[in-house]
Amino acid sequence: MLLPAAGAPARRRGRALQEALRDAVRSGRMAPGTRLPSSRELAADLGVSRGLVTEAYEQLTAEGYLRSDRGAGTWVGGAARSAVRGVRDPAPGVPGTLVDFRPGTPDLSLFPRAAWAAAQRSVMARLPHSALGYPDPRGLQELREALAGMLTRRRGVVADPERLVVCSGVAQASTLLGFVLRGRGLRSVGVEDPGSPEHGRLFAATGMDTVWLPLDEEGLRPGPLADSGVRAVVVTPSHQFPSGIGWSAGRRAALLDWARAVDGYVLEDDYDGDFRYDRAPVGALQGLDPERVAYAGSVSKSLAPGLRLGWMLVPGALLDEVVERKRTMDLGNPVLDQATLAEFVTGGGYDRQLRRCQRAYRERRDALLAALAERLPGTGVSGIAAGLHVIARVPGRYGPPARFLARAAEAGVALRPLEEYGTERPADGDVRLVVGYAHLAPSAIERGVRLVAEAVGRE
Repeated sequence: MLLPAAGAPARRRGRALQEALRDAVRSGRMAPGTRLPSSRELAADLGVSRGLVTEAYEQLTAEGYLRSDRGAGTWVGGAARSAVRGVRDPAPGVPGTLVDFRPGTPDLSLFPRAAWAAAQRSVMARLPHSALGYPDPRGLQELREALAGMLTRRRGVVADPERLVVCSGVAQASTLLGFVLRGRGLRSVGVEDPGSPEHGRLFAATGMDTVWLPLDEEGLRPGPLADSGVRAVVVTPSHQFPSGIGWSAGRRAALLDWARAVDGYVLEDDYDGDFRYDRAPVGALQGLDPERVAYAGSVSKSLAPGLRLGWMLVPGALLDEVVERKRTMDLGNPVLDQATLAEFVTGGGYDRQLRRCQRAYRERRDALLAALAERLPGTGVSGIAAGLHVIARVPGRYGPPARFLARAAEAGVALRPLEEYGTERPADGDVRLVVGYAHLAPSAIERGVRLVAEAVGRE
C-alpha cells in the first residue's frame, strides 16, 4: 500500500506517505485497531528516513486517523469511516434510449464557445483588481445595467437596474422569493395546472405548500384562483408551460386585479419568452404592474443551463429582503461569469445567439410537424408558435396511452405524457404528449417519430 508513496519525488515523499496512510484507513484496508510498525521498522521497509515516518504518524494522529499510546506503539483509530461509493446520478437518462423527446433541454452544441471565450479574454484584460472582491449581492453593476437594457428592449419590462438581482437561474429566484414571502407570513403558493412540477418543489423547499390552479385556453381561471386563499402564484403567461398557450389580455388583467385585491404577488417565469417563431414575442406581464410582479428569467435556454446565470426584477416592497436573503445564501454570483455575460450582451453577442437559436429551433419545429403529419396522421399539435416543445394529441386509435408509451419505450424513444404536469386525467383515450425538439437534429426527429409510428402500428 505504501511502496508507491516511497517512490514519489523527494519533495513530495512525506505528503505522499501521509495521503497513502490516510486513504488506507478511510477505505478500510487498514481496519480500526490495527497496530502499525514502529517508525524505525517502517522506514527501513520503505527505504525512507525515520523522520519522514514519524512526521506522518504524528500528523495522522493529530487528525484522528491514528492513535498513539506512549510505550505501546501506534494503532489505527476508530473515528474514520469510508465514504459511500456508487452515488446515484441525480439526473439519469433513460437506458436504451435512441431518441429522447422529453422537453426542457436546448441544443447545447449551439453554445457560442468562440464568442464567449473572446468575451472572457476581454473581461480579464480590463477588469480591475478591486472588482474581484465580494460583489454586491444584487450582482455586478455593469451586468445589471446590460440586462435591464436588454430586457426593456426585448421583453417590455420595467427594468430598473437597482431592482434587478442576478441569481443562479429561475430556480434560485423562486427560492429567494419563497423565503421572503414565507417570512411575511404566507404559507402557500398557487401553481398552474398543468404546469411545471419544479415550481412546487422549489417553493416546498422554502416551507410553502402548493395549490394547483386550473387553466383553460385563455389562462388561469379567475374563480378557482379567488377561492384558493393563496396570496402568491407562479405563472408562465407569455408561453404557458407546458400547454403552450399565451394568456389573453383579459386574464392578465384579472390576475393583476386579484394580486392588488389580496395584497399578493406574482412570480412570472419567462422561461423561453424570446423564442417566438411566427410573430413578435408577447410582452412580459411585469410591464403592467412592476410592484406586484416579480419577473424571472435566465440564459438556460438561450446559452446553457450549466452557466447558472439568471435574474429577477423584484417589486420595491420586497427588494431589501430579497437582497439580504441572497447575501446570506451565497454572497453573490461569481464576478468573472457576470462580467463575461455583461460583455456578451453589450457587444451584441447575445442578440446574435438568439437569432441563431431561433433559426435552428424553427427548422426543428417544422421537421417535427412534418414527421407527425406523415407518420401519425390525425395527430393534433398545439403550442407551436413559440418555445422549445409542442403538445401532441395522438388519436386513441394508436392505442391507449399506457400501451402507446410502453411500445415507444420498447422502440427506444423517450416520451413524456402531459398528465405528468398536472392533476387532470382525460378519459377520452387520446395520448397527450409534451414533445421537446430543440435539442434534436431534424434527422433525429424524423427517426424518432418513425420509430414510434412503427411501434404503435404493430398489432
